[in-house]
Amino acid sequence: MDFILILAIFIFIVVALSIADLGLGLHGMTRLSRVAPLREEAAPRVSIVVPARNEEADLEPAIHTMLQQDYRNLEIIAVDDRSEDGTGRMLEQLVQRYPDRLRVFHLDELPPGWMGKNHALAFGAERAEGEYLLFTDADIHLEQTTISRAIAHMRRENLDHLTLLFRNTSPGLILNSLILDAGTGLLQCFRPWRARTGSTRYYMGIGAFNLVRRAAYDGVGGFTTIRMHPVDDIMLGKIIKGKGFRQECLLGYGLVDVPWYGSVGQMVDGLSKNALALIGYRFLLVPPLLAVLFLLNIFPLWGLVLFDSPARVVFGLTVLLKTAAYYGGTRILGISPWCALGTLVSPYLVFHIYLKAAWRNARDRGIYWRGTYYSLAELRNNDKLLF
Repeated sequence: MDFILILAIFIFIVVALSIADLGLGLHGMTRLSRVAPLREEAAPRVSIVVPARNEEADLEPAIHTMLQQDYRNLEIIAVDDRSEDGTGRMLEQLVQRYPDRLRVFHLDELPPGWMGKNHALAFGAERAEGEYLLFTDADIHLEQTTISRAIAHMRRENLDHLTLLFRNTSPGLILNSLILDAGTGLLQCFRPWRARTGSTRYYMGIGAFNLVRRAAYDGVGGFTTIRMHPVDDIMLGKIIKGKGFRQECLLGYGLVDVPWYGSVGQMVDGLSKNALALIGYRFLLVPPLLAVLFLLNIFPLWGLVLFDSPARVVFGLTVLLKTAAYYGGTRILGISPWCALGTLVSPYLVFHIYLKAAWRNARDRGIYWRGTYYSLAELRNNDKLLF
């Protein structure tokens, strides 16, 4: 048996096991839509904290979906974080219409040692009155029963942190193929269906919907602990789980909608700032990471074309298996089935994102995020505090 055939069989086994784990994991996750909404009169107070920087185009429709929640013991705290567009004016108009449910704060400066979004979230949390804090983004659309269902599940299961997988509403075949590919990779890495276990190895946090009991948030030091981490949502989940609090990730499809990115270019640029954050901006880990991406996601199609049987057959089975799995993903997410074929191209974009991120981060010795520069020294120092 030659080396290429052995390699082809190894890749097939790894891909098959990963797909099986993903499928079984997702199948075992609870759908929030199947949880009965909480209808108690004395329901605990929930504070929604929404950071907004230059979100004039998306924020108002998102705020309206929060105002339309059937959960009444609710306050919304919008933090205008140094916006340069009409975000601040628009929020002031909204607060005049909804003074009993919406509170607005404006930030003019960013303190040293903080990332902008993390500071805005921490600022809002400090002023929140709720027993539960919902951290979300400025372009999130919530179905009207989302919070009442989430609180019902948290109370029934005695959870400290609940996060939700969302439905992506971005436009475009290639963009959705890229999101399907990258999102599948993240799920396979983090395995969010295991977040509910006691092991601190598995954790999850999603910026679209991080619902946290106030006592747990205070118990981990809040966003102060991750004040310089660009992946604030996942890291919030990490520190909560690390302190022994109870956490779960549910399927929120149909209850939380998010246009993750507006274009392929936006996604490439957006991920270029934080693609290396989860490996602590350690550039020596980039080559092995790229090697794994190439072998599992690009090389099987090359093998199908370049090599003879029986290796070609094994590579073909790998490509067929991956495409079938992605087709199943399109059905779950409600996107075009053609995106399954688009994932034959998207791995090259993922590869490009990591290369671009490594080059930019090394060249700049840091990252630029929403007009502010953060050095690698600052970013790595926060990682030391975390780990």
